[in-house]
This record gives sequence, C-alpha cells and structure tokens, in this order.
Amino acid sequence: MRIKRTTPRSGISRRARLTAVGTGLVAAAALAVPAASADSAPAFSAAQLSQAQNSVLKADVAGTAWAVDKQNNKVLVTVDSTVSKAEIAKIRQAAGQNAAAIQIKHAPGTFRPMLSGGDAIYATSWRCSLGFNVKKGTAYYFLTAGHCTKGATTWSNSNRTKIGDTAGSSFPGNDYGLVKYSTTTAPPGTVGSQDITRAATPTVGTTVTRRGSTTGIHSGRVTALNATVNYGGGDVVYGLIQTTVCAEPGDSGGPLYGGTTAYGLTSGGSGNCTSGGTTFFQPVTKALAAYGAVVY
Repeated sequence: MRIKRTTPRSGISRRARLTAVGTGLVAAAALAVPAASADSAPAFSAAQLSQAQNSVLKADVAGTAWAVDKQNNKVLVTVDSTVSKAEIAKIRQAAGQNAAAIQIKHAPGTFRPMLSGGDAIYATSWRCSLGFNVKKGTAYYFLTAGHCTKGATTWSNSNRTKIGDTAGSSFPGNDYGLVKYSTTTAPPGTVGSQDITRAATPTVGTTVTRRGSTTGIHSGRVTALNATVNYGGGDVVYGLIQTTVCAEPGDSGGPLYGGTTAYGLTSGGSGNCTSGGTTFFQPVTKALAAYGAVVY
C-alpha cells in the first residue's frame, strides 16, 4: 500500500488524498497462504524470479505489493482486501510459465498512504509526521514521505507556526521528501528521546520501531526488503522495507529505527494499531544519498 497525505475531509480514495487523521484503516491481520516446504519448492533461477516480479508490475493491479522470498524461492505477492480472485488470476496469467513462482498472501484492509517521525507536521491541507532531522552542509532539514511533500510548499508545527519549506520531493517511484528549516538553529537529532547517530538498511527478521504523530511508538519485524507496492492510480513505489509494524493515517513520513540507527520513512500499509497490519517504509539511506544529507 502506499501512504498518502491525510486531509481533513472524509472519504478515502486511492486516487485522492487521505481522509482526516481520525479515519483509521480497516483492521485485520495478514493471512498467509501456507508455503510449500523448502524440500519441495521448485528451483527457480534468479532470472525467473526477476521475470515473475516484472509480470506482477505489468499486471498493474492496485492493492498489491511484492518481493522475493529467498527462503522459499518465490515471489511473495501481498494483496489487500480490494484485490479480487479475478485480479489474482490476472497476475498469475501475466507470469506465464513462471506462474508457479508466484505465492499469494492476503492482507485485509486497503494499502494506502498514512500522513500525519514522530512529531506532527502540517501542510496547508494535510498532516504528516516528521521523519528524521538531517544536515546538509551548514543548513538543517528534515526528511518525510514524498507523498506528503508532493504538492506542498510550506510546513508548520502543531502551533501552526511555520517551520520550513519543501526543498525536494520524490513520489511515486520513491517516497521521500526534504524540507528546509526556516531557522538556522540546530533541531535535535532524535526520535522522541532516542538519539539517532547513523543510518543503515535492516535485514529480514530485524526488530524495528516506528514513531508517528497518530499512534505513537510501535514495534515489529522486517519481513521483506526491496518490496514494490502498487497503490493504484499509477502510483507505484519500489525498493521498500516491508514490516509487521502497525500504522494509521497521520503516521506517514514518520521514522523507522532501531536503537540509534535510522532505517526508513513510513510510506503506507493496511490494518491499524488495534489489530495489527502490514506497513511499508522508504529506506532512509536512499533519501540521504539523493539529497547529500546526513543524520546527526
């Protein structure tokens, strides 16, 4: 799912901005199709797995996310509750001779952006979460989600005092944005009370923590890397971190971290923080490299 900015209006559409922060995602835990044992799993080559991934993208079914499951030698395709049996059949058909390399996993709820790292930040018509404070040269900035910065020029804090202007934005394809602080005073290099000193990419199985302005602090584990998510309306994002951490609208752009290490920016997902869900994160290392910035 992708995470779009949260607007104060009611109603949710894949092709429109998110609803008000108070609107939660449909709650549900992911239901996995039992995987074949490692001994009986077909030996698909790296080229076949790559072709299978490309076929899922070509099928262009909104509400899908996919990544290679190296343990089971499959392309794991996670589908939200809007994906029909006919659309799943379309995905398999697109894979052709590599259809057996496709494994389907159901995640009730709808993949969509969650706007509101920690602290709330406000554009003119929506709310997101600040990701990480960063430094570029002698100037200070913060990172958040690209679907938050897309179409936004200025940002304010919870007191509606201007804090900065959008300096960069990348969405879809990626999901990161950069905002330059209006002040020259260095903001804290922390997530809440947790000091952040470095950035890295987690491994599958890593326990991670997310902080957002809607739901606060929640933890889970990384289930896949380099996941691709089709949010619908032509909004496809690549190279995401897939996790079991819950999130809700308003949490978009917030930080994913572990101890003092920055991992990602909240992009989107399904479910909520009552019953759990599947959430995707933009790797922060890619955003830092794109903007020539560093955490501190």
